[in-house]
Amino acid sequence: MTPGGRRGGGRPTLEEVAARAGVGRGTVSRVINGSPRVSERTRALVQQAVADLGYVPNRAARALAGNRADTVALVVPEAETRLFAEPYFSGILRGVSAGLADHDMQLLLTLTRTSKERRRFADYLAAHRVDGVLLVSVHGDDPLPDLLGRMAIPTVLNGRRAAGETVPYVDSDNTGGARSALEHLIVRGRRRIATITGPPDMYAAHCRLDGYHQAVRAAGHPADSALVAHGDFTEEGGRRAMRELLARRPALDAVFCASDVMAAGARQELRTAGRRVPDDVALVGFDDSAIARHMDPPLTSVRQPIEEMGRAMATLLMEQITGGPGGSGPDPRSTADPAGSHLVLPTELVRRESS
Repeated sequence: MTPGGRRGGGRPTLEEVAARAGVGRGTVSRVINGSPRVSERTRALVQQAVADLGYVPNRAARALAGNRADTVALVVPEAETRLFAEPYFSGILRGVSAGLADHDMQLLLTLTRTSKERRRFADYLAAHRVDGVLLVSVHGDDPLPDLLGRMAIPTVLNGRRAAGETVPYVDSDNTGGARSALEHLIVRGRRRIATITGPPDMYAAHCRLDGYHQAVRAAGHPADSALVAHGDFTEEGGRRAMRELLARRPALDAVFCASDVMAAGARQELRTAGRRVPDDVALVGFDDSAIARHMDPPLTSVRQPIEEMGRAMATLLMEQITGGPGGSGPDPRSTADPAGSHLVLPTELVRRESS
């Protein structure tokens, strides 16, 4: 008799697990595939039988039987330099990995920077090699969400293309976060507050700019387009925008940057120009990444729950793939549509020495 209590040798079968647990073969299959339609007692019995027998699911056979690839694609339409340089993407990746950990799904990381790469990925999708797609860093003109819709592939976006986004998404409160940053600067006595925005083709950048304008208007400050410079969420973009702002409005006394990475570039340019932070110019970023904590001085920043966003994206996608609820549910402070497919997580201002 084998160590697992089986007669003979060979690989344990699904039927043997079912017999040992005293349940049907279908019940064992549901437990192994993570279905919520199983009682906790039954789940425990099956898991114990799996452990006793040393049963290992046959991924290829299971995928074929369920018309599944057991693979999720995480798609980033950005250059490799951004992917590996910006903490935001690694935070999303950690959250997605954690969210998929209990579902026995492989994660495929794909960059789609050019039309050629998008076509290649479309061919990959057409071959039914993935069960769903998580799309990060969404640009307004990106054709991929509509393509995925036409192909009926489960999809979740990180962010939105526009206010009326119809594809399921997980986002953060970009407008409220930016507004809180400006309110903080205004309370601290800053009057000539500039902003460095994100790319104009990204809805998140528009929302952060809206939050800036809302707070400026509420404080009764005059609107001044010369205090707005467009960036691209990169360090060099932050430096370039900061040079523009100093040339236009040399008397500015605060800057809100739509990302910590751009704030790091702005900080370098302020230092080059002989401006002290926060004495001469207060500085605030967005993301609350490791960059914010390690800057000199440490950067005040709007914290968005990046890893939680990644986990929530994975949960929403698995619900589409399996047709049932999954995970531990969204942050109770979040806002969501009645169907739960559009989720906006709260932000929080973290105050440090830069402001």
